[in-house]
Amino acid sequence: MLLNLIDLVVYQWAGLDPESRLTGAVHFFLYDTVKIFLLLSVMIFVIGVIRTWLPEHKLKQWMSRGGLWGNGVAALFGAVTPFCSCSSIPIFISLLKAGVPLGVTFSFLITSPIINEYLVILMMGEFGLPITVAYVASGLVIGTVAGAILGRMKLEGHLEKDILASAHRGATLIEHTWKTRLGYGFDESVRVVRQVWVWVLVGVGIGSFIHNYIPQETIHNLMGITGIFSVPLATLIGVPMYGSCAAIVPVAVVLFEKGIPLGTALAFMMAMAALSLPEAIMLRRTMKLPLIALFFGITTVAIMATGYLINSLNWLQ
Repeated sequence: MLLNLIDLVVYQWAGLDPESRLTGAVHFFLYDTVKIFLLLSVMIFVIGVIRTWLPEHKLKQWMSRGGLWGNGVAALFGAVTPFCSCSSIPIFISLLKAGVPLGVTFSFLITSPIINEYLVILMMGEFGLPITVAYVASGLVIGTVAGAILGRMKLEGHLEKDILASAHRGATLIEHTWKTRLGYGFDESVRVVRQVWVWVLVGVGIGSFIHNYIPQETIHNLMGITGIFSVPLATLIGVPMYGSCAAIVPVAVVLFEKGIPLGTALAFMMAMAALSLPEAIMLRRTMKLPLIALFFGITTVAIMATGYLINSLNWLQ
């Protein structure tokens, strides 16, 4: 129905030439933009309502048990919180202050930006359910395993002691009614759409250009040059970048459709989401440089390994 409506607007009402590359770009832009905003508005509302039942105070208690169990719970907690790499840091600090082990808090810090509701919704709309499930599962594994490794290294001595005194207090327990749950879902939907709408337009605009103006042969030639180094190259390019996954998902799906291996595209997305220069600068007030370097290094290696794994599974099909 939506595709038919966009066809009507572009080809009949606007009278654009169906054979033109510009028309193809306009059609792609309108269709993907409307589809993404519809998905975001509805699904964020539903997820926001569901989140009002999540016992956040209990989650913190479970994380404090430590061990791989605590890492797994922290990774799941990160997956259901809608934060980017920088905005996750205040929660990271509050978890440390609450006595949650350092490695467990790292599991939250890694997973929170890699997996969030609007990224998952965008991926479901663009890549489909199987690829989205694989991405979410790999993100949870990266957060759990990397956090567990960092926790076993006993690195608490590299924390800046004074920052813990200024940590945020824990969230206040709220007794919800159906009215407040629906209101929370609506507010969450409006907040997220306001937060990412510009990035959606930018990402879809770039994707529409690549889709209609860059030949598939060019992408294939690029992959031929980089070869097996495409995954680390994509990861290292993504690490210093800072942007919203709302912008990169439409670009990644077009690159994938034109021949970029799936694992390479997802590694770039993960690196861009989980690690950034602004995040490193903010973390410097929390921890010393050796710990920041270890955090970035282990997470980067885990993302590369995931990219290679997904590519190998893709090649076996």
